[in-house]
Amino acid sequence: MIVGRLTISDRASQGLYEDLGGPAIEKALQETLGGDIRFVASMVPDETDRIIQELCRFTDELKCHLVVTTGGTGISPRDLTPEATRRILQKELPGFGEIMRLHFFATIPTSILSRAVAGTRGESLIINLPGKPSAVRECLSILAPAIREGLDHLRGLDPHRGAS
Repeated sequence: MIVGRLTISDRASQGLYEDLGGPAIEKALQETLGGDIRFVASMVPDETDRIIQELCRFTDELKCHLVVTTGGTGISPRDLTPEATRRILQKELPGFGEIMRLHFFATIPTSILSRAVAGTRGESLIINLPGKPSAVRECLSILAPAIREGLDHLRGLDPHRGAS
């Protein structure tokens, strides 16, 4: 499986801040999905055109099965990840963002300010995650079953194979 991971951060892309979210994506996906995963990593500033360019490169050119972003999902003026992602999606999957917000709401009521989205483009599943590494790990842990099944659907596999 090829996984594209995109860190979206003005400061990290300028070398002013260490990218912790990107490595957290890799570690969490290795733990939750396992198997043979090849990661392709990129980092861009919070700029809509740059985000769109990388998402399209991951999906259209590199044919990543899964593309996971970290950062840019809040409400500050520079948080543009959801807008950029929506512009290239063919099908939006609102349940991913909904379950992440709901999961954290009881302990972090401000989690409803997150605007993370997910969806498909071609045969790729794209998911926006928060920028905080601990939230990345927790989100991928709760999303793992849906990620597995979504990837099976996109590859034309029967996700219920072997089920009785």
